[in-house]
Amino acid sequence: MVVVFGIAICALMAKPFLGALVWSTTLAVLFAPLDAVIGRRLKSRGLSALATVAVTAGIVVVPAILVVATLLNEAVRGAALVAPMLDTESWTRFMGEHRWLAPALQWIHDKIDFSDLIRTASSAVATWSGDIVRDSFSGMANLLLTFYFLFYLLRDRERIAESMRLHLPLTDAELSEVGRRATDTIFATVFGTVAVAALQGGLGGLMFWWLGLPAPVLWGVLMALLAIVPFLGAFVIWAPAAAFLALSGAYTSAVVLAIWGTVVVGLVDNLVYPILVGNKLRMHTMLSFIAVVGGLILLGTSGVVLGPLVLAVTLTLVQIWRRRGVTANEAAP
Repeated sequence: MVVVFGIAICALMAKPFLGALVWSTTLAVLFAPLDAVIGRRLKSRGLSALATVAVTAGIVVVPAILVVATLLNEAVRGAALVAPMLDTESWTRFMGEHRWLAPALQWIHDKIDFSDLIRTASSAVATWSGDIVRDSFSGMANLLLTFYFLFYLLRDRERIAESMRLHLPLTDAELSEVGRRATDTIFATVFGTVAVAALQGGLGGLMFWWLGLPAPVLWGVLMALLAIVPFLGAFVIWAPAAAFLALSGAYTSAVVLAIWGTVVVGLVDNLVYPILVGNKLRMHTMLSFIAVVGGLILLGTSGVVLGPLVLAVTLTLVQIWRRRGVTANEAAP
């Protein structure tokens, strides 16, 4: 009972650092091969870990800052460009040009105040920008904690592995199996799900920019976020955009966007994902959906990695438990 109480208290103490711990562990797994290469040259665990952290920060942090800054500017500029398209005069002219859609368009116009919606969205973006500025110190603290934990996870990973062997009720073979499943899940989630989603969003945003659509970075980021969630995808953004272009009379742009979204963006998931992931994830699509979406709802952004990781490790432990039960039954007289 005392042990359970102590574990619960430790979990509560670690809860504020959950995000930093998850992302530092993820980065430690992803950049462990690089750290091993640097370690063979520097001959010092501390110096190699420090060099790996510096390289990781340059790869992860700098692009993220540039994307966020561009995203905020695109969101504000896109709202200003879209607002005139949805005013009463433009809407009336659009209904006159497409009389066969007039009843449906009139119903949408009566039910939704687009001008108020745009103002609300612009205000939300401005508020969001202010929140980002106010929370910058908290975000910086979490970022520093992530790299702080990353340094020790890289430097002391052999000691951590040895401690796990001593304290976990698993044999060396079983612990290696759990470790492989956890590593494969992290690689599959980041390189498979996140990398492919980023590629799809980038390709979609590139076509939005080439066609002259407003806020291509914003829509590209939204396509990438939707591509992370199973059963959804970038088509949730580009398909309505292609339909809007067709209704506006830009048939060539609509066809180009539809072909690009279907052939290029759509096939990235079918071609690139198997190359990056292979059979590492080993999880049914329904379970993957529950892990990703449930992890996002329960744990926030860190749930994208932690949800599939927890599910994969749990399934592996269940398999080990079942094997032990079968072995015990076979050994019984």
